[in-house]
Amino acid sequence: MAAETIRLGVDIGGTFTDVVLEKGGESFSTKVLTTYAAPENAIIDGMHQVCTKAGVTPADLTQIIHGTTLATNALIERRGAKTALITTQGFRDVIEMRTESRFEQYDLNLNLPEPLLPRQMRYTVSERVDATGAVLVPLDRAEVEALADRIADAGYDSVAVGLIHSYLNDAHERLIREVLEERLPGVMVSISSEVSPQMREYERFNTVVANAYIKPLMKSYLGRLEGRLQEEGVSCNIFLMHSGGGIISIESAAEFPVRLVESGPAGGAVFAANIAARYGLDKVLSFDMGGTTAKICLIKNQTPKTSRVFEVARTYRFKKGSGMPISIPVIDMVEIGAGGGSLAHVDAMRQIRVGPESAGSEPGPACYGRGGAKPAVTDADLVLGKLDPDNFAGGSMRLDTAGSETALHQVIGQELDMDAATAAFGLAEVVDENMANAARVHAVENGEDLSDYTMIAFGGAAPLHAGRLCEKLGVERLLVPPGAGVGSAIGFLRAPFSFEANRSVYMKLSDFDAGRIKTLLAELQEEATGFVRNCDAQAEILSEYKVYMRYSGQGWEIPIVLDEADALNPNAVRFEALFEADYAKLFGRTVEGLDIEITVWSVNATTPPEAVARTAEQSPGTAADVALTRRMFDPALAEYCDADVVLRAQMAPGQTAQGPAAITEDETTIILPASRRAICQPDGCIDITVRG
Repeated sequence: MAAETIRLGVDIGGTFTDVVLEKGGESFSTKVLTTYAAPENAIIDGMHQVCTKAGVTPADLTQIIHGTTLATNALIERRGAKTALITTQGFRDVIEMRTESRFEQYDLNLNLPEPLLPRQMRYTVSERVDATGAVLVPLDRAEVEALADRIADAGYDSVAVGLIHSYLNDAHERLIREVLEERLPGVMVSISSEVSPQMREYERFNTVVANAYIKPLMKSYLGRLEGRLQEEGVSCNIFLMHSGGGIISIESAAEFPVRLVESGPAGGAVFAANIAARYGLDKVLSFDMGGTTAKICLIKNQTPKTSRVFEVARTYRFKKGSGMPISIPVIDMVEIGAGGGSLAHVDAMRQIRVGPESAGSEPGPACYGRGGAKPAVTDADLVLGKLDPDNFAGGSMRLDTAGSETALHQVIGQELDMDAATAAFGLAEVVDENMANAARVHAVENGEDLSDYTMIAFGGAAPLHAGRLCEKLGVERLLVPPGAGVGSAIGFLRAPFSFEANRSVYMKLSDFDAGRIKTLLAELQEEATGFVRNCDAQAEILSEYKVYMRYSGQGWEIPIVLDEADALNPNAVRFEALFEADYAKLFGRTVEGLDIEITVWSVNATTPPEAVARTAEQSPGTAADVALTRRMFDPALAEYCDADVVLRAQMAPGQTAQGPAAITEDETTIILPASRRAICQPDGCIDITVRG
């Protein structure tokens, strides 16, 4: 008889670490405060809690899938290793010059982000490869050996290598790595032709520098985590969620940690896509709000939208263009500094501002009673009656309402001459409007009308705010799935093993070379498949092909999806038809008389997605039992109301609740505005629609 599968999903967030265990169709979960000094401690604590709930031991686990914000935080907080960059002579300052674009056109005091490495930590070698991959200036090994000695004397822990056009010819980068590994065996080396073999040197150099910068930290953390788990009796394989929405081995994650920068939010998008498939929804707005940030993602045809560039460590933290671009496959989402721990203040214009600073878990919002003195979003939610101070996190933590009121009055009320309740209302409306604005802009940028979308909300704070967000956006339907409070961790358990390989090879359709294309795509497929085989040597692997195309003279490309027949038998007429169809759909028209260019080729190898059974949706039935009532503020009515409190665990399929109401569970609370009605569906989803 086959052994029972017992899987663990772990998501380290800025405030909470979420842990989910699945066994025999049952799910057990918990939330514990993140331990910043040693993140593995929270994982061990949460693991023991869910194992106890499930009646198993850590030794019984058969698989662990982990996502973390550690890589992102190390880049934001500049806590990486002492790193050097080796680049082509004349290109030493590329990561400082950026692209010379201004993300705030009229700001005379524009604050550009500092490069990860100052100028004295950037070195050059005399070599040159042209845009076709031909060597113009050969690399002298003796020069590299002399440079290696200088790097050794300076005491670097890690080295990034990024040479011009190395994505076409990586021989020089490999030679530099060979010399460094011979002369500096204790120093980690990252080369851009492996980390991000794509055109645009600023993005590529920045990505390889980021990878080298966090590589020692992440290798150390992953090694400690493996050791601690082994001490607890865990012997199963450990996998990591990557930013593109798939799972890679812990060895691949340690080698390419830059691919982990959005691993937690990616898990949330996978979770929402799985729910969308269960309900047959083709247009979904994924809303993930945790303790530090909120993330919004568009999901069409049960597939999250993806991108190949992501910004991290923004100086205007949530302003597009103000951060360091990381050129990796990533699920495309917009991130806002609007989590439960986001702090509020009054600016010089006497306006309430929320975020991007967060109280995190240490000290946390004022209501945690751990020393926080500034009001956070959670403090406003508590004062407005959205949270029960005696039953927060399943009763494991008591909230201090008086502490919240004091913080709100001192920071906002005294400045604006209002009481704590009005300050809480103002804070909540500002944060909800910030999220609504971000969603509107993201939809417009993608040519979408959100009124056609269904929202799926998850994360500890999202169900508290999703109903109000739907009112602001004109979204008529909201789904809050079971386990919403730990949605990203559940998403890890739904994700396939996958890896995307990409490469820049410039080609015009007028110079279409079918043989070269076929060979290139086959090489990329082999590379991507190799990473997936490190996770599962036997599973079926599917290949997804994509090319990035543009009209000649344009600065950026659009992604074009190819089928297997297009990859095996490339045809210029077919490529042109696919491009023009997608271009017209996005921009409303095509451009006559211009040649078309292909700049990037991509193959994603993935195991088949989990089979999803459609949920048989239920019509409204009897009203759910009301456990009690409490005073709760409804922002659309701008007044306190007597709201019903319903226990989610006791709602049977078909039972309903009418707003204003709070549907409570251990890990979150669903706030039902007066304008909404909720129905419990057979799979446990709370289906919220416009009342009447």
